[in-house]
Amino acid sequence: MIRPNLPLNALRAFEASARHLSFTQAGMELCVTQAAISHHVKSLEEILGVQLFRRLPRGLALTDEGQALAPALHDAFRRIAATLDQFQGGQVREVLTVAVVGTFAVGWLLPRLERFRESAPFVDLRLLTHNNRVDLAGEGLDCAIRFGDGAWHGTEALRLMAAPLSPCCIQRVAETLRRPEDLAQVPLLRSYRSDEWPRWFAAAGAPCPPIRGIVFDSSLTMAEAAAQGAGVGLLPVALFGRDLNLGRLVQPFATVVDTGSYWLTWLKSQPRTAAMEAFQSWLTTTLAAEAGAP
Repeated sequence: MIRPNLPLNALRAFEASARHLSFTQAGMELCVTQAAISHHVKSLEEILGVQLFRRLPRGLALTDEGQALAPALHDAFRRIAATLDQFQGGQVREVLTVAVVGTFAVGWLLPRLERFRESAPFVDLRLLTHNNRVDLAGEGLDCAIRFGDGAWHGTEALRLMAAPLSPCCIQRVAETLRRPEDLAQVPLLRSYRSDEWPRWFAAAGAPCPPIRGIVFDSSLTMAEAAAQGAGVGLLPVALFGRDLNLGRLVQPFATVVDTGSYWLTWLKSQPRTAAMEAFQSWLTTTLAAEAGAP
C-alpha cells in the first residue's frame, strides 16, 4: 500500500529520471521543466530519508536505494497504463489470448478478423500461432484452435470445421500426373503425421509408394515448398483457396481424405469470460453461415 504522504508526481518524476538517468530528458517526457523534476525527486528523497541518485558532472547514477525502487515503480506504472488502455468508449476492453495453428490462422481467420472486431469491439485480441503443439495453462492462453480428433486431456473441444487433404502442386508437375500411381515418380512432401499419404492412396484405390520427401511441421511451409516446385504436398485444400484460385497451386486429383478437424479448445478448469463467449459465438455463427452459402 502506498504511503499517503508519497506524492504521485514525485514518484513519476523519479521513475522517468531513473530510466533516462537525466532530469532534463525526464522533464521533456513529462512536459515539465528540469528544475521541476529535480524538485520532485529531492522531495521524494526527503520523505523517504534516502538518496536515490548520485549527481554526477555528466548525468545521474542510481544509488542502491534508487536501484531497488526504480523497477518496482516502472512495473507499477506499466500495469496502470495497461489497465487504463482497456477503457474505451465507456466500456472496459477484455483481453482474449488465443493460440491458432498457423494454417487455420492464415487460411481462414486472418481474412475475417475485421468482422470479429466489428462484432465484439470490447475484445482486445492477442493472437499467437503454433504448429499444433500448445500448452493452454503453461502459455496463459484463454483458448486455442488446433487440428486433430478433439481429444486433448483436460480440455473442452468444439469442432469448427473439417479439413480434408488432397495433393497439391504447381501446374508443371500436375501435367505429369494422369493417375494416382504417377505420384510415385515425384517427391511427396509430408507432415509429421506419417499416416496421411497411405490413407490418401487407400482412398484413391492405388498402392502407396515409399514416402521419402521432406518432412514439414506446418502445412503453410509445405504449401510454399509445393508452390516453388519442390514436390507434391498433401494439404487441407479448403484453407488454400487463394493459392488454388490464383493458380499458384493445382489440385490434380479430386480424391480427398479426412484425417481430422479444426477445433476450438479451452481448459475445463478455465472460467468462461465474456470475450471467450463472444469469440466462440462469432466463430460458430460465421462458419455456419459460410457452410450454408451457395
